[in-house]
Amino acid sequence: MANEAHPCPCDIGHRMEYGGMGREVQVEHIQAYVTKPPFDTGKAVIVIQDIFGWQLPNTRYMADMIAGNGYTTIVPDFFVGQEPWHPSGDWSTFPEWLKTRDARKIDKEVDAVLKYLKQQCHAQKIGAVGFCWGGVAVHHVMMKYPEFRAGVSVYGIVKDSEDVHSLRNPTLFIFAENDAVIPLEQVSLLTQKLKKHCKVEYQIKTFSGQTHGFVHRKREDCSAEDKPYIDEARRNLLEWLHKYV
Repeated sequence: MANEAHPCPCDIGHRMEYGGMGREVQVEHIQAYVTKPPFDTGKAVIVIQDIFGWQLPNTRYMADMIAGNGYTTIVPDFFVGQEPWHPSGDWSTFPEWLKTRDARKIDKEVDAVLKYLKQQCHAQKIGAVGFCWGGVAVHHVMMKYPEFRAGVSVYGIVKDSEDVHSLRNPTLFIFAENDAVIPLEQVSLLTQKLKKHCKVEYQIKTFSGQTHGFVHRKREDCSAEDKPYIDEARRNLLEWLHKYV
């Protein structure tokens, strides 16, 4: 996701060739991709897309990875049928495109998905994981919905003009040191505000040498230098879910 004040490319990185282990379903007014775990645990995770949409194979790969660790996962179309951003799009038009896709105005969709998970999947404990645009959405959800057990916000933009510290659920924030989209100053500001005001468990991890999108947009085999960081971030994500959900 690009910073609205200074739009810049959000590189799609490596678009995976991945078919998926789940199935597409209709959840009230939105479509969604759902994957069941090997065994029913009564736990579920909402996986929230980046700007490239709910059908991006990379996001479905992450959802399937989480499902394989004991969670029903669902990747809803939070753009509600609107076109996702295209990698070859004109970045000068990005701010206008984003106006109709506000990551903090998703409550109607979240409510529908929560109802589906509770009634159709019999989920009793629910978490949320989001990437890029979805990281902003997770941050919003963690401040609004007490029924979530935990959340993981992966390189979601932090704005200094907004309340960022009133978390209601344990939240892990993952950032990249060399993120052209999220300056380290934003991460430092978030750290300061959470340290001063936050009343629930949280953790902020910044991965050295990494760039925006590294957790879900880089193939594990892309370079020997990157692989340990990708593996660690994904492991941290799962550990956070296991601890709190």
